[in-house]
Amino acid sequence: MGALLIGFGLCGDWGKIAVIDSENHSAELYSDLGKYKVLQLPTPFTPETYIQALDLCEDAGMEVIIIDSLSHEWQYLLDFHASLSGNSFTNWSKITLRHDVFVQKILRSQSHIISTIRTKQDYVLVEKNGKMVPEKVGLKGIQRDSLDYEFTLVFDIDMKNHASASKDRTGLFFGKPEHRLSVETGKILTEWCNSGAEISIDDISIRINDCKSIAELLELYNEYGQFKAVLQPEFENQKRRILIGSDVTTTLSNQIINQNGTH
Repeated sequence: MGALLIGFGLCGDWGKIAVIDSENHSAELYSDLGKYKVLQLPTPFTPETYIQALDLCEDAGMEVIIIDSLSHEWQYLLDFHASLSGNSFTNWSKITLRHDVFVQKILRSQSHIISTIRTKQDYVLVEKNGKMVPEKVGLKGIQRDSLDYEFTLVFDIDMKNHASASKDRTGLFFGKPEHRLSVETGKILTEWCNSGAEISIDDISIRINDCKSIAELLELYNEYGQFKAVLQPEFENQKRRILIGSDVTTTLSNQIINQNGTH
């Protein structure tokens, strides 16, 4: 429902909104909102099926495409990987290629893409009384790790339907109070999209030097593809600096551990 409201705020026309539904007709539950389009996704939920659905929506002139949800694509690939014979590690290359083609399809779309994912309880192993036991650490999205880096804005929704931004390139919602997603949320995003603020190579260069991790650097690299060729050397230099800094930190940590062990 939140995705639909944002979508209407983005384009102002229910007829220009399409939902790619892999959630067993759940998109039809909110038909009272307006006459948006629904495309029921057939099984199996392969990356290629999602891509074909996106093509259909784009060809139909949809300005907003909601994918509900992305989780089924990744779950299909996990099941497919488990069914493959041979080397498990090598087989991941077949999975990764298909998934990456799907992600690139989303990124290159001329439509606004809003996606939902399912979540599950996440655990980590911790030591208690000399034994490793699982401990709950919150919820984790059912999709490939780091997929959120590809999106401009990521909202986490709690049980009360309150949204908080966990990743926000727009700077409009991060660190702000929780709120319910609404048409107004979409209108705010539309204003941001139409603001037309130009970003220069110098701006990106400064942001490259501010990156503290490889993941942060990669996110910046993918966000501004138009500057990749010109700024490739700077990206490479910052990558080396981050890796060298990581090696130094690891070495110092090992030295401290060794010193502590001698006392």
